[in-house]
Amino acid sequence: MGAPWRTTFGLVATVSLAFALTTPVIGFVAYLIAHEALELQLDHRIAAETQALLAERGVGGTEELATVIHRRDAARSTASLGYILVDGDGRRLAGELDAEAPEEPGYVEFLRYRGGSGVAQAIITSLPDGGRLVVAADRSVIDEIDDTLLRLFAAAFAATLLLAVGGAWTVGAATRARLRRIDQAAQAIIAGDLGQRVEVDGSGNEFDQVAATLNEMLDRMGSLLENLRQVSNDVAHDLRTPLTRLEHRLDEALRETSDAGRQAAIVAARSQVHELLELFAALLRISEVEAGGLRAGFRPVSLSAMLTDLVETYQPDAEASGHRLESGIASGIVVEGDRRLLRQMVANLLDNALRHTPAGTTVRVGLSGDGKDVLLSVADDGPGVPEAESGRLFERFRRTESSRSTYGHGLGLALVAAVARMHHGVASLAAGPGFTVHIRLADRRRPGK
Repeated sequence: MGAPWRTTFGLVATVSLAFALTTPVIGFVAYLIAHEALELQLDHRIAAETQALLAERGVGGTEELATVIHRRDAARSTASLGYILVDGDGRRLAGELDAEAPEEPGYVEFLRYRGGSGVAQAIITSLPDGGRLVVAADRSVIDEIDDTLLRLFAAAFAATLLLAVGGAWTVGAATRARLRRIDQAAQAIIAGDLGQRVEVDGSGNEFDQVAATLNEMLDRMGSLLENLRQVSNDVAHDLRTPLTRLEHRLDEALRETSDAGRQAAIVAARSQVHELLELFAALLRISEVEAGGLRAGFRPVSLSAMLTDLVETYQPDAEASGHRLESGIASGIVVEGDRRLLRQMVANLLDNALRHTPAGTTVRVGLSGDGKDVLLSVADDGPGVPEAESGRLFERFRRTESSRSTYGHGLGLALVAAVARMHHGVASLAAGPGFTVHIRLADRRRPGK
């Protein structure tokens, strides 16, 4: 059995109990402070009364002091105070306090007497003629306040302990209920219900945030699984034709009787194998990019310099195919990324533009930034694609009907989208004439570049 604080209830109960146990500690400290303050106040009272009596004694000496004490006892003007006046031989001269007068001068914290609470706090003062004056105050007030404080702190401790246990149970029950719903959703998903999602109650609390994150993760996993299913179907479909052609080429090689014919069939079969290898290499490249492991090697990349270099590289090919290649590249734009992948992403877009548009088409490469985002675009004024086909062109093996007669597997735009996502960006198609791909990335512009 695990430690109790490893459960939600145990953890909350432990913390609550720790807070509850502080109540008697605080109460004890407060009790000591209050008790000492009351005793000090009582000491001050009897000291002040002693000083007053000695001041009233005047020149009359002990006899005058006895008269003053008789007068005060008779008037009962000093409630809870008692007096004893004795001469040098210990004979009582005045005072109705029924107690023995201590011989040593000074403070006495507990002076026993008959009547009242039976315990007083007193000051014994030696007189010039050898007598002693005792002024005492009953301690019942201190005892009553002490009892009240103890009862209050006991009640506070009981209430705190009750609230701690009740709070721990409530928090534990609420937490277990939310975790139970998450567990039920997870169990349903394990059982095969991939459409199950964790309940979000709209409160915006920590459980809702976790539920939203889990749901986003499940949506992403569902999308990946659907993509995997679609890719599997598409791979099987797209491989059927080249594999069939490869089989026919190999059959022809087997049937050929002449060396020249057999050689030609083998060369054709090798060409089919090369096409298959290119297909699998492209698929592996997209998977590698989507895995996101390459982010660890991100470095600052000057998009401005890279695009300028690409435009210069593709300029001869564009002129040879009858295209016009233009650029509008802002300077000093830098992003964190993989230079090789970013270059391949733009190269794919330029290859598509030059391959799938007729001669005379203008292809334009653009780069701009607003301090927050970088917008990279490759646009052409060619025939474009039908709107019905544009929605899924970033998926693997998606090709327009007009491009099926040209070489390719429909993976170029899929790689573009994967590279953009790996760089925390997004690739999209712009509406309008021609064909325009926008890629929005986070801006890392550096002054002076």
